[in-house]
Amino acid sequence: MRRGLGVFMAACVLAASPAALAHDVTSDASRITASAADLSLAYNTQTDLSFRRGLQIRLAWTGDYAGPFSGMIEARTLRAIRDFQARHGMNADGVISETMLQALVDLSDKAQRDLGVAMVDDAVTGGRLPVPLNLVSDRGPTEVGNLWRSSDEAVELETVRIADTGQTLAGLYATLSQPTAQRSVKEAEKADDWFTVSGSERGRRYFMRFAASGSDLRGFSMSYAPDRADEVAPFVTVASQLFEPFAGEPGSPLVADAKPNPFSSMLARRRTASEGEARYAMAGPNDGTAGANLFELPRERRYGSAGLEPAQGVSPQPGTPAFDMAGSGFVVAKGWLLTNAHVVRGCKAVEVGSDMTATDIRIDDQNDLALVHVEASLGEPLAISATKPRLGEDILALGFPLRSILADSLNVTRGNVSSLLGLMNDPRYLQISAPVQPGNSGGPLVDLAGRVVGVVTAKLDAVAVADATGDIPQSINFAIRPDAVAAFLHANDIAFRTADPKSPLESVPDATAGVKDAVYPVVCTD
Repeated sequence: MRRGLGVFMAACVLAASPAALAHDVTSDASRITASAADLSLAYNTQTDLSFRRGLQIRLAWTGDYAGPFSGMIEARTLRAIRDFQARHGMNADGVISETMLQALVDLSDKAQRDLGVAMVDDAVTGGRLPVPLNLVSDRGPTEVGNLWRSSDEAVELETVRIADTGQTLAGLYATLSQPTAQRSVKEAEKADDWFTVSGSERGRRYFMRFAASGSDLRGFSMSYAPDRADEVAPFVTVASQLFEPFAGEPGSPLVADAKPNPFSSMLARRRTASEGEARYAMAGPNDGTAGANLFELPRERRYGSAGLEPAQGVSPQPGTPAFDMAGSGFVVAKGWLLTNAHVVRGCKAVEVGSDMTATDIRIDDQNDLALVHVEASLGEPLAISATKPRLGEDILALGFPLRSILADSLNVTRGNVSSLLGLMNDPRYLQISAPVQPGNSGGPLVDLAGRVVGVVTAKLDAVAVADATGDIPQSINFAIRPDAVAAFLHANDIAFRTADPKSPLESVPDATAGVKDAVYPVVCTD
């Protein structure tokens, strides 16, 4: 929801009584010397706080001031006053005159009008911030916030929310304030409950501000081409200070609906930067025709020539029969199964079980999820957990791994939740210790009460990591979190079952017996 700038600009109408102000500060010139201390004292004692804050905001709009809108007039604000005066042919003595006030109001108002700035309530993150609506347009939700982008893609503004993932403000600052081979850090500043980082990455300038309230981190990022700095840099200064991260209640905290808008903020760019990237291998099929995916990373990006593990069955040796290109899926509603997008993407046809052909397929590439519809009777739909599992919780991974090599029957492995985050602190994923193999992709991850707490999706490339570190990682696999699953099902109007959080835990055989009839092999045919 948009709001006019009148709310915060009401304190900035400096021209309301410029003559009175000029008289207050300059009527007795003998009281004021050229020293900064005397000028500061005069402004801070003879003008009200709203005027001083408005002065700082307007000087920021003209590009002369970059600092907090505290209303305290100190050396930095006095320097900005003198810079403004000097740039506009006035006596640069730091004493505000009626002429200066009128020029400042006119120029700062024009800067806002040209950008079309309005205060916007971001329903995704719950934050409120100014948005230059003449410069960028709303491109909709991302995985963790909302994106605004200019038509030429030279300017991007994004909101971000990271909540209840185990990430801390200090940890995020430690990551983002460190330069990499692709990203420089020009300035980084941290307080107890907020931080800012700015610099350049791949020829673009960026600025980020994050704040914390407990485990809830909210922020925004701005990136832009250097030739847009004159119009964007003043806005960044104002937005940084007027950003209200906890103005409202958020909508979708971590995962948004499937949109053709990838999360492209500096966080995501750092995740995909060559020096900061970890490696996944898909636990199910990939026909090589898919678009970019978190699990489809060029093999040379971090570990040199180390390759991804086989992701689509097993590459047959010459003279041996080809294996099925298969994954797994499970029933979420009448006629509907859930699986991974990379299991069914690019298939000419999809078969479920032994004789059911898919009649409809819906794909969310951003979250690697897909729905498959069949005109046949399926098992009882599994219930989706409304909350993420607990760290260390026992879980079961069900699916049909290495089909045609292993048994065709359902395979069950046991492990625990190793982390509530994926690689590079990705909040969409869980790390699990349950062993998974190619073909497990899309299968359910359930707790011992039979609640779906994730969708098996990937495993760490053990060979690549061993090449890089000299050590073979053990039991590092990944699943999509249940809140991502619920968001995807809601977006597609699927009436799924929500699990009872009070359901009792059972033995592994009993928990398996309760869900096994809802799990099917999903076979991609070309």
